[in-house]
Amino acid sequence: MKAAIIGATGYGGAELIRILHQHPYIEDYTVHSSSQVGIEISDSYPQLNQISPQPLQEIDILKISEKADIVFMATPSGISKELTPDFVDKGVKVIDLSGDFRFKDPGVYESWYKQKAAPNNVLQKAVYGLTELNRDQVREATLIANPGCYPTATILGLYPLLKNVDIDPNTIIIDAKSGASGAGRKASLGINFCEVNENFRIYKVNEHQHIPEIEQALQSVNQQLEPIKFNTHLVPMTRGIMATIYCKPINKMSTKLLTEIYQQQYEKETFVRVRRQGHFPATKEVYGSNFCDIGITYDERTGWITIVSVIDNLMKGAAGQAVQNLNVMLGIDEGTGLYAPPLFP
Repeated sequence: MKAAIIGATGYGGAELIRILHQHPYIEDYTVHSSSQVGIEISDSYPQLNQISPQPLQEIDILKISEKADIVFMATPSGISKELTPDFVDKGVKVIDLSGDFRFKDPGVYESWYKQKAAPNNVLQKAVYGLTELNRDQVREATLIANPGCYPTATILGLYPLLKNVDIDPNTIIIDAKSGASGAGRKASLGINFCEVNENFRIYKVNEHQHIPEIEQALQSVNQQLEPIKFNTHLVPMTRGIMATIYCKPINKMSTKLLTEIYQQQYEKETFVRVRRQGHFPATKEVYGSNFCDIGITYDERTGWITIVSVIDNLMKGAAGQAVQNLNVMLGIDEGTGLYAPPLFP
């Protein structure tokens, strides 16, 4: 196949280049930008010197459609919804890494993202690309709405519980933390080194745009789910997300039973690893990989469950998940191009 990466100068675009460059089913790929046309991609990312020696091309929908079998939209929210409908009309498959096609209800997008939603007829074609939940739909899709990073860690962390255990729907609390790369590459005071280093900060309190995305996915598993409590923190590291999730079951549980539920749910999943009883993951243990690692425990004293779910926000939370979806769409081994172990230390 031939691929095109639109928004190749962002962190998600750079990760796509890293993966697709050694993907055995990708014959060729082109890189596109609205702001740096003609500049070598290696000028923007020196680590690609002599690896991807090609200039950034303009975003010409007609030319891209004539050459590409798959388009990755690695753009900020608000851009993909303007470009993707034309690609879909021309029969080109699209995997969108932004939030533009994640909601079936356009009103939800407009309320949380503060801009007009994509055309409704295109929205209804989009498949929410959390592979482990929607694999069958992904296989037949022409437009994939790649999940957000926080939702990926959170939904995978809660899915087996909501599917198999009676939970008090008003007790779900998600305390999430992310490295600075989640804010993107654009210069911003909030991710300036002097602001981030030796600092720990909560942001978008009660108003993060990933809240409705998480609720939409979880309500498809449990329609009785109440609005969740979800807040995010910026920690002084480059990559990684840790979602620490708390909830209370209706009946008493045990850590042993919970661990067995999770292990059975994910035993056939390539990229979800459930830790054995009493062990919990750290972000460094999935660094640079497409894995989601999960640990779970039940506190007999308080009656609460604690789930710890970690991912690399640029991989399982973005580019890695996108390629995992591509592999499912192609009908090939789901882990093709993604089997590299995490980087450590």
